[in-house]
Amino acid sequence: MFFILIYFATFLIFIHLSLNYNRRAVLTRKIPGTNDRFIFGNAFDFIKSPVELFSYTRELAKKHNGIYRFWSFQFGAVFIYNPEDIEVILSSMKHHQKSQFYDFLKPWLKDGLLLSYGKKWQERRKILTPAFHFNILRRYFARLETNTGRLKKTLNENLNDKVDIVPIISEYTLNSICESAMGTTIKDDAAGKSYKKAIHVLGYLFIQRCIRIQYYINYIYKFSSFSKQQNECLSIVHNFTRKVINDRKKYIMENGTDLSNTFDEKSDDDFKLMYSKKKKIAMLDLLITAEKDGLIDSEGIEEEVDTFMFEGHDTTASGLTYCLMLIANHPDVQDKIVAELKDIYGDTKRATTIEDFNDMRYMDRCIKEVLRLYPPVPIISRQINEEIKLSNYTVPAGTLCHIHIYDLHRNESCFPNPTKFDPDRFLPENISGRHHYAYIPFSAGPRNCIGQKFAMMQMKYFLSAVLRNYEVLPVTSCSDLRFQSDLVLRNSEPVYARFVKRKFSI
Repeated sequence: MFFILIYFATFLIFIHLSLNYNRRAVLTRKIPGTNDRFIFGNAFDFIKSPVELFSYTRELAKKHNGIYRFWSFQFGAVFIYNPEDIEVILSSMKHHQKSQFYDFLKPWLKDGLLLSYGKKWQERRKILTPAFHFNILRRYFARLETNTGRLKKTLNENLNDKVDIVPIISEYTLNSICESAMGTTIKDDAAGKSYKKAIHVLGYLFIQRCIRIQYYINYIYKFSSFSKQQNECLSIVHNFTRKVINDRKKYIMENGTDLSNTFDEKSDDDFKLMYSKKKKIAMLDLLITAEKDGLIDSEGIEEEVDTFMFEGHDTTASGLTYCLMLIANHPDVQDKIVAELKDIYGDTKRATTIEDFNDMRYMDRCIKEVLRLYPPVPIISRQINEEIKLSNYTVPAGTLCHIHIYDLHRNESCFPNPTKFDPDRFLPENISGRHHYAYIPFSAGPRNCIGQKFAMMQMKYFLSAVLRNYEVLPVTSCSDLRFQSDLVLRNSEPVYARFVKRKFSI
């Protein structure tokens, strides 16, 4: 019996040394992190509820100086949140491949623009970039105006009451992306609600898989209860996006597309030539035309529509939620925005134009400050495929690199008094000396968000429509927020506000 125990102990020590003292392990474990357990390393450190996990990673960020690590069973990861290290990762195409964690999204988004890399990513980016040209964005305005009318009707039905703004904003952004970039209308409210609910569940399941190493193995995950839930949600999401695609294809077959008055004299000649030949207007039209030209297949269209339907509505809804909450809690800021809107619109009740956005300078600074405090995507991740230096530590190839945008944006060396809401941080004189990678709400470098102009346009349109007609009063405050780890920055509880009709709407 004694010799059996000696043999078993020797075997365990051999496993521990093999797993935790090879070159990759030694290099990774030199980086500060939580205490390692025998054999298991840090495997159990992150198994927490979504709310606890978000809070725990904030504690680790405060404890360490811009970088910490994770190591378990040959899985290594570094968490970075200082601009110098982030520039090393994001500024180069060397590290543009998304990390292994994004593979967990492949059953949903497959090889869409968010997940693809290399030649496929470059080809898809080239197809989609014209959809966000200034003159195409201008054409979305009529649809945004219609959607704003529905928004006002909803707010009028809830005047003076405490109302959860999250579903209201989410409905607005989902309708906006469908009607503008996808060129179709959601006629079934139940289908839209089911789609949004399914996305929330998919975000929860993604986090659950990330924190449990055994589920990194597809075969094991396939037999879990999480996998069954995921398949049910994927059926809802994919059926919704297929209907969006089919509705647009049917419309184009029956009506074609109208590009009259799309271009002005200053438009790029190559851009005008391409569009005048192929008559594309919605983002989805680009993909449908690309399919006819043999540049993409029907599965590829579904990949990109799934990607943009999610990214185009859920992230923008997150940003707008915290915009309204902060504006409600800072009446001085709200008054300044309203004064700026009065200067722009005067006594008229005219519709907003794209040129008006150039005059919304204070609102622009407010939105940027909200996205600093509450970035809609609080973390992004890359795969490190060659050995590099980060914060003077050697990070071996094969390591996952998680970039904590939330903690970067609250870096006191870049943003003094970082928890204070101060739109003047984004005055030109205050931006000039700031590190280029200190503020990245839309990521940065070659893989920055292709739809950031559309997102900013949508947020300005929404806020101007709301604040021209309503005073927003606070209910939920910053201290009430309890974030949970998710694909987007999501509060664990409803976010409330009150809307009061302005006596003199603008």
